Amino acid sequence: MGRLKQLLPIGNKPAVRQCAETLISSGIADVVVVLAPSGQEIEGAINDLPLNIDFNEDPESEMADSVRSGLRVLDPSSTGILICLCDHPLVSPETVKTLIRFHGEFPDKIIIPAYNGKKGHPTLFPAAAIAEMAEGIALKDVIRKDPKRVRQVDVADEGVVLDMDTMEDYRMISRRALP
Repeated sequence: MGRLKQLLPIGNKPAVRQCAETLISSGIADVVVVLAPSGQEIEGAINDLPLNIDFNEDPESEMADSVRSGLRVLDPSSTGILICLCDHPLVSPETVKTLIRFHGEFPDKIIIPAYNGKKGHPTLFPAAAIAEMAEGIALKDVIRKDPKRVRQVDVADEGVVLDMDTMEDYRMISRRALP
């Protein structure tokens, strides 16, 4: 998009703050935000929130590398990890709570939300998958490795499939975020 989409306003706050506040209001106690080395401006948008900030020192790395970076500061007793993308800022707290509830019912499953049959984000990975990620396996390969351990959860939240990859996407998401 040519600009930091994490700082684009969604309603009256930056997208990164919108996402972090959704996680916090959903009851997640151990929120970790992974930023690029140049992410100080993004850090400034969230540094007053009760979360941990980690820096992935390789700005050219893949998302899985950022996840592995964040695992360093994750509470080791975590039973799962919810990987949330800042470019999906309209995911509701209710959807996050639903994913957490399903994780409680199916603690060994990878939980993926779907809206009208289309898979979206965030994805909740169980502890066993966290270990695989730490070993260097790519996220998509963790999911594909054993399709029987993946559970798709239908949600009534279009936010799971609304992605900000273009300015047109951003304008549409901004309109939907208006009260």
